[in-house]
Amino acid sequence: MALRSALAIGAALPALLVGLAAPLHAQNQGVGESEPQEVQTPRIPVIVVTATKREQTLQETPVAVSVVSAEEIEAAEIQDLLDLQTLVPSLAVRQGQTSGNTTFFIRGFGNGQNAIGLEPSVGVFIDGVYRSRSAASISDLPNLERVEVLRGPQSTLFGKNASAGVISVTTRKPQFEFGGRVESSIGNYDHRRVDAFVTGPITENLAASLSGNYNRRDGFFDDLGTGADTNQRDRWGVRGDILWEPTLDVSFRLIADYDKIDEVCCGITNLIEGPTGASIRAIGGQFVSEDPFSYDVYYDVAPANEIENAGVSIQGDADLGFAALTSITAYRSNKSSSDFDADITNLSLFSTVAQQSDIETFTQEIRLQSVGTGNFIDWTVGGFYFDEKLAVNNQILNGADYRRYLDAIGNPQVLANLENFITQSTGTRPPTLGGAGQGVADSGNQDNTAWSVFASVDLNLTDRLTATFGISYTEDEKQVSFEAVSTEALSSLNLDQLGYAATLSQLLSGRGINPTNPAQVGSFIQANPQAYAQLQQQALTVARGPNNPFNALRALQPFPAFLGYPNAVEDGRSNDSSTDFTVRLAYDVTDNINVYASYATGFKATSWNLSRQSRPFAGDYTAGNPVFDRFTQRPVFVTPASPIADAGLSSVNLSTGTRFAGPEDAEVYEIGLKAAFDRVSFNLTVFDQTIQNFQTNVFLDNGFVLANAAEQSTMGVEFDFNWNPYQGLILSGGATFLDPVYDSFPNFGNGVDISGQQPQGIAETQFTLAANYGFTIGSLDAFVRADWQHIGDSPFFDDPAQQAIIDAFDYTREQNLINASLGIRTQKGFAVSLWARNLFNDEYLVFASPTVLQAGSFSGAPGQPRTFGLTVRRSF
Repeated sequence: MALRSALAIGAALPALLVGLAAPLHAQNQGVGESEPQEVQTPRIPVIVVTATKREQTLQETPVAVSVVSAEEIEAAEIQDLLDLQTLVPSLAVRQGQTSGNTTFFIRGFGNGQNAIGLEPSVGVFIDGVYRSRSAASISDLPNLERVEVLRGPQSTLFGKNASAGVISVTTRKPQFEFGGRVESSIGNYDHRRVDAFVTGPITENLAASLSGNYNRRDGFFDDLGTGADTNQRDRWGVRGDILWEPTLDVSFRLIADYDKIDEVCCGITNLIEGPTGASIRAIGGQFVSEDPFSYDVYYDVAPANEIENAGVSIQGDADLGFAALTSITAYRSNKSSSDFDADITNLSLFSTVAQQSDIETFTQEIRLQSVGTGNFIDWTVGGFYFDEKLAVNNQILNGADYRRYLDAIGNPQVLANLENFITQSTGTRPPTLGGAGQGVADSGNQDNTAWSVFASVDLNLTDRLTATFGISYTEDEKQVSFEAVSTEALSSLNLDQLGYAATLSQLLSGRGINPTNPAQVGSFIQANPQAYAQLQQQALTVARGPNNPFNALRALQPFPAFLGYPNAVEDGRSNDSSTDFTVRLAYDVTDNINVYASYATGFKATSWNLSRQSRPFAGDYTAGNPVFDRFTQRPVFVTPASPIADAGLSSVNLSTGTRFAGPEDAEVYEIGLKAAFDRVSFNLTVFDQTIQNFQTNVFLDNGFVLANAAEQSTMGVEFDFNWNPYQGLILSGGATFLDPVYDSFPNFGNGVDISGQQPQGIAETQFTLAANYGFTIGSLDAFVRADWQHIGDSPFFDDPAQQAIIDAFDYTREQNLINASLGIRTQKGFAVSLWARNLFNDEYLVFASPTVLQAGSFSGAPGQPRTFGLTVRRSF
């Protein structure tokens, strides 16, 4: 329904705005005729973009791209890429449970959250350098020139993982005139922010710039357990930039940067209290129940995050006469560590949930493209190389209260009796079940090399009609190793074995035989072998079925046996390749109106599950715990034959799942219209985008599992505009209407088929609207700005059962954010502004998830409350 309405609105709006623009354009022409000596400058500024790896105006670029200028970012007080979605309607940004756990979505497609091995489908490039993980791109924005958001697959010209789109950040080059800027902000939550930038010449052909930033803010969560503020900001960075122009035709740009994040983040609170809540309180635990917007929590461990980013890049450009040559070489390092309170109470159910990663990335792009204007053929050829080494280490340990909690949620004597039964059955006392300090430690490594070659040709068939053909070929190889060691005693128990032993003991007792007397049992077996065989079969049926007396404990085995890889069956390698295309026809209807139609494909390589939730595929292993009869000293059930079992690699509680999500392939059909007049510009796009084998991260049981949705598609309409109805006032905005669906996802997990369902977290509607009015007060320039962002509601879960539970509560993902700012600027570059974000304190949830080991409980993250402050700037 929303999409049909959008198509009707999309068809009507261009005609309406053209109607508004025509008389304004005619008026401007009339003024120009009566006063020919005056040059009429456009009210809407001309924007230059590089969406096609070639500098063109936004009007000339037949690609679905949104552009945000440095001036817009400054006026809207955008501080990082998380805030950028308030200006770009097709972009959504979602932060997870750590500072670096951030996902970008374009047109509803995006991934990369909660899995270090899951590379994002939205590629982020800063000054042409690919940032392979979101943690490497969330620091405060540097000295910007513009941000481009390219919508739809961009794999033809962007070398790595751009199957959903691209965010391209371009910073200002050093200048050969001395200048700079200093700015300082204060705000609520004791917010303090300082940015400084200086640029100027060193010699006549060498210029440099230096910038730095510091951003500190208290958290808006009050942790009543540890006393810490949560969701704080504490980050800083420095950046140096050198531009060398030895000749008019050659230039080199060297950039080095370093930034660090050291924050207590991110607050997660109870949304739904399940039956285990009473057990937590019974042993002295505290948590804030079902009141997420109080921003009060009880933790015993403050969530800590440390992220270090560093990098250096050099770009060389040369005009060869017949073509322009560009080379971009970069090395980047990203180190990240975090620890958080997984149980979100003040009890020590887990003493640590630590995650560490270390990523080193080398990239090389080389590009040759035609120069000049008026050519029949404009062409671009190039290549891209990527080499990345990733190491990850994680640890989760039982806390001091974990055993008390397990006793509280059931019969307090169950685990004690089980320990006694194991001792009696085996003659060996087991470790304390649920004992403090037990847990799992895992580590993994991934070496990833990829390369691609690409070419694009624009055939200027007439002075108004252009046909574009693009092609790229990519190969991506990963070599992965992963190990996990569990010391968690409860998770290591073979409950099939215990169920068999307990049931057999009951059956023997029913026949008057004492199961604790081996001699008596042995006599019975010798005298009645067939009867004993029947008892064995009965006990085995119970042990492997729903009536196993220990089945309830399976939910309390979060860290079962792990089979490391590579091994004799699984080589830990993936090697993918893809050929992708772009075909486009663009036509200039008039000097002000362009239309285009295009078809493009995209590709993202295999993503590996570098976590303890990684499991062998069902084709390599058939799960089944062995069962052994202690009286006959013979097996009564053996793990079924499979490549892993045949290789002697099976172990107790080893289960099946996924090691990786296979490569995804995207395609999009798109038609668009672009129009630009003196006082109004607008763009309209209608598209049908599909990703085959979309890589997604599914929360099942107690962790995330990588999976491929066989097909996910989105049909949609996008519209954006800028309108200058009269001097000083600019109205801008946009709308995105989507019809997202899992066309085919039969293997979601636990036997559930969610084909035909709307994907979680993807809203059908998203709007932005902004008004900026500039005026003068004496010798001062002043402005007032307000913007509104609306993101429609969307499901919290792909799992229908989980969504049904949360639907019973009045929680929403719908956002209606009003941001505002006003300020003045002197002729000497001094400026002061007041600003507020989420002015009316809109309440919404960012995400929700089942609470770990608390059946029936759900937790989640509320959105950021109102913030406001004062910024002082001095430009020189």
